[in-house]
Amino acid sequence: MLPGAIVRAATALDEPFLWEMLYLALFVPPGGAPLPASVVREPDIARYVEGWGTRVGDSGLIASVDGVAVGAAWLRCFPASHPGYGFVDARTPELSVAVLPGHRGLGIGTRLVAELLQSVDAVSLSCDPANPARRLYVRLGFKTLPGGRTMLRS
Repeated sequence: MLPGAIVRAATALDEPFLWEMLYLALFVPPGGAPLPASVVREPDIARYVEGWGTRVGDSGLIASVDGVAVGAAWLRCFPASHPGYGFVDARTPELSVAVLPGHRGLGIGTRLVAELLQSVDAVSLSCDPANPARRLYVRLGFKTLPGGRTMLRS
């Protein structure tokens, strides 16, 4: 990981940064048009961050370099009545992760996810099969479930 980078626990005060990271976590295929910034306010996407840090099960990590936040990985559980994109069950939190473009490829995302995984028994996520981040998840022990998009590490 980048020398001088530190990782700390996320708090509810990090919600504004998590909104930025949520946008970056949304996969756009190579050559695809960028999504409008407003997409993160759509209810099915916004709920990954809205009110973050106030619900039971919310946990996360923030990576900073020289005092500036550059990446985040966070977990949130969803009920079976309103499942998330990578839903497995109501007890398994879903992972979201993003790193600012200028800091990718330096091990920051790997460290964030690896450290966060130490705090839970199982984690799920939704990942497009074409997303290069999928290699990171496989390397960290995630398995693809039937359907191809949901991945689980247990």
